[in-house]
Amino acid sequence: MTGWLPREAAEIFGPDAVAEEAYDLLTVDVPAASWVAALTTARDELGCTFFDWLSAVDEPGTGFLVCAHLAALSDGPGPVRRLLLRTAVGHDAPALDTATGVYPGADWHERETHEMFGVAFTGHPGLAPLLLPEEFEGHPLRKDFVLAARVAKAWPGAKEPGESHDGGPKRRQMQPPGVPDPNEWGPLKGQLPAAPARPARTARPPRAAGAAGASGTGTAERPPRRNRSASDGSASQARPEPPAEPQAPPAPPTPDAPWQRPVRPERPAPERPAPGEPPAPERPAPNEPPAEGGDSA
Repeated sequence: MTGWLPREAAEIFGPDAVAEEAYDLLTVDVPAASWVAALTTARDELGCTFFDWLSAVDEPGTGFLVCAHLAALSDGPGPVRRLLLRTAVGHDAPALDTATGVYPGADWHERETHEMFGVAFTGHPGLAPLLLPEEFEGHPLRKDFVLAARVAKAWPGAKEPGESHDGGPKRRQMQPPGVPDPNEWGPLKGQLPAAPARPARTARPPRAAGAAGASGTGTAERPPRRNRSASDGSASQARPEPPAEPQAPPAPPTPDAPWQRPVRPERPAPERPAPGEPPAPERPAPNEPPAEGGDSA
């Protein structure tokens, strides 16, 4: 037995079923003819009543692997049992019976798989486009789908850089990496001018025989560099050094304590006349001119 299957996969899904388990995911591969029967067995016998998603994978040389991820939910605290059911259809005419009769939630998943990979689901109620516009051509998730961007169809209502709005000559469009040449693929095959060829790089002319070195490699040897001294007459005069900027005098140190500050001398108090004596005349300031009419001596 493989994983949480009660019996061998061939006994449950048919003689051609193959099962393997990795990272707590049980994967069972069945033939395309027993696709709907395998889904019904997973729902009724294994208890996979939860439908998660359905999609496809393009495998070159094998076809399209249609995958359905199912789960069996437990009523208690046990783990969720997951089952990945797969089947393969060819690239030429990929078709598979629809799973909507077993899991109605597969409706939109099959519509997306049909427009992205081109797999037709027989018996589906309506494979209308789900994500792409109706006029879109091709299936973009196929490996053979060419991402030609503007090569397949011109960009509607837009101009290329440098293209004139007055109907001037159209320049050749630049192609992004991975896009084929429009002259070799697409609706404009053989209708566009050839791409301009790059000019060939011309070889450099050989050096003169006198400039070649002694080794004969064609590279002229440089003369040894001579160190010049101050006494050499050919040496250029040294540049005068710029005058040094005057430095500001250092600021006097600020005393840390109030008793370290300098003490100012006290001014003598003015003399007051005795009672009954006339007041003394006021003396002029040292730089004040004498009053008018006074003695100038």
